[in-house]
Amino acid sequence: MSGLAPPAIWPGTDGAPLSCREKLKVLAENHVEAAQVLRDAFEDAVLMGVDEAAMRRILTEMVAALPSPKRA
Repeated sequence: MSGLAPPAIWPGTDGAPLSCREKLKVLAENHVEAAQVLRDAFEDAVLMGVDEAAMRRILTEMVAALPSPKRA
């Protein structure tokens, strides 16, 4: 499914792509897991009658509201 493939480049805080194989492996695994959970939640909601556009907005808002792990 397009849009759910991991990004070709994971940009670091300095803008340079991450190159550590272990970090890239973890990021790819996390991406696959997150994509599956989001897909399942989206499909369940739509099949239960939630408006598709509303559910996309709800999921987007959830991601936007995630707190930064860098904040104390």
